[in-house]
Amino acid sequence: MATILLVDDEQNLVQLLRGTLERDGHTVLEAFDGLTALELARRHAVDLVVLDVMLPDVDGIEVCRHLREFSDAYVVMLTARVEEIDKIVGLSVGADDYVTKPFSPRELAARVRALLRRPRLSQMAHARSEPDEPAPRRFGELVIDEIRHEVTLAGESLTLTALEFSLLLVLSSHPGRVFTRAQLLERVWGDAYYDDHVVDVHVGNLRRKLADDPASPRYIETVRGVGYRFGPRSG
Repeated sequence: MATILLVDDEQNLVQLLRGTLERDGHTVLEAFDGLTALELARRHAVDLVVLDVMLPDVDGIEVCRHLREFSDAYVVMLTARVEEIDKIVGLSVGADDYVTKPFSPRELAARVRALLRRPRLSQMAHARSEPDEPAPRRFGELVIDEIRHEVTLAGESLTLTALEFSLLLVLSSHPGRVFTRAQLLERVWGDAYYDDHVVDVHVGNLRRKLADDPASPRYIETVRGVGYRFGPRSG
C-alpha cells in the first residue's frame, strides 16, 4: 500500500478523500497549503500526491514544479476550472493526471489505483539486466533504453515522466502502426475512468521534449480522427 499526500484547503473534502483512501489500505498525510505540502513531501517517502490547483499561498502548479525537483511521486491535480489550458499547464510541469471538480471519491480512488500499478521512475531506473532484456531502440538520433529508463536525443538525455516514458515505449514498439487513443489508454493508463484528452495532453508534452513539430513530425504523427503513429522520418 502507498503513502498518499492530500493537498487541498477544503478540509471537508480532504477528510472525505482520506476515508476513501484509508479504506483502500493507504497511509494518508494531509496539507492545507502548498508550503506545508512541500515540507511533508520532503520528510516522508510519499508515493502519490493529490494536489489542488488553487491553494492559499503557493498554487498547485508551483508546488508540482518544486516537487519534481526532489520527488518522483505521482501527482494528480485537482481543479475546479474547466478551461483546457489549466489542465495542460498542470500536466506540463510534471503532473501525471488531473481530476475536474466536482468528482466522486470513488473516481479518484480508481485513478490512484491505476497510477500505483505503474512503477515509479526510481524503480524503473534501478531495474537491472535480465537474460531476455530488450536492446535499446534506435531511431536515428533518438535512443530509447527500456532497461535503464533512459531516452537520449542527439546524445542529450531527456527527462520524461513515467507516463511519458511508457507512452513512448508503446508507440515505438510498432513503428508505422496506428494506435487509437483507446488502445493507448488501455496500455499506458489501464483504467476506464480516463478520457481521450489525457492522451492528447501527454502526447503534446512528449512532443515538446522530443522537439517534434506536430505540423512536420519526425517521430509522433497524428492520424486525424483515429490516434497516433510512431514513424521517424529520415533527416
